[in-house]
Amino acid sequence: MALSLACCIFIPAVAWFEISKLPVLIFAVISIIIVLYTTFHKKSREKFKVREIAGLKAVENAIGRATEMALPILYTPGWGGDIQRPTTIASLNILSHVAEKTAQYNCDLIFPTHDPVIMSVAQEVVRESYARAGFVDRFKEDDIRYVTSSQFGYAAAVEGLITRLKPASIFLLGTFEAESLILAETGNIAGSIQIAGTDSTIQLSFFIVACDYTLIGEELFAASGYLSGDKSILASIRAQDILKIIIIILIIAAVIWVSFDPAADWWVF
Repeated sequence: MALSLACCIFIPAVAWFEISKLPVLIFAVISIIIVLYTTFHKKSREKFKVREIAGLKAVENAIGRATEMALPILYTPGWGGDIQRPTTIASLNILSHVAEKTAQYNCDLIFPTHDPVIMSVAQEVVRESYARAGFVDRFKEDDIRYVTSSQFGYAAAVEGLITRLKPASIFLLGTFEAESLILAETGNIAGSIQIAGTDSTIQLSFFIVACDYTLIGEELFAASGYLSGDKSILASIRAQDILKIIIIILIIAAVIWVSFDPAADWWVF
């Protein structure tokens, strides 16, 4: 009995709330409120407009060019990603829009990938897009293909497709690594219109040099909302913009506070 009482006495109490995490909780609640407001507030949704993005405006022209030339379109999400990466999900959202247009124009869409899971998801995305356009009979499952998981094997396979098929338009949208310049240069030599986009700052420089249009950073994530006009996606984009403004204001306030706080040793280098 005495032993059990001693154990009860010396067991440390566990705090049910950690006060140091309070700022995170507050910011999370604010973020949720902003997202719900931009999503469900009708006037807020109607007033919001995404600025024009040159690379996305060129999507229709790229598909139309391929149709006029009777050449295929090649679309690849890169080697560096998997189905869980936000860039891959954003790329598949754009693929849905591109596939719907290729179905309407009866233009071949080639989609090589390094991941069997991405291949399976892409097949379903393209099939649904063709069905939505009313041309499910034009869907070719073999055009959505797995090539290899090896990075430079994948680069060589896609490079070979570009060289043989000479696609009129190439979409390089997703997560790219060292293969980015190989694919972009090959497409440039083939004379294809190239629309590229990634969240990798290292690979963006190669795309800017070798491609006709480049989606920089968050433009890739906003692309699906821009192309489809989906109100819920546009609402999430606006929520992100509002949160960025709040963060900028907080950073400026923090800088001013530290600069003019008499207790702060701001003059010490």
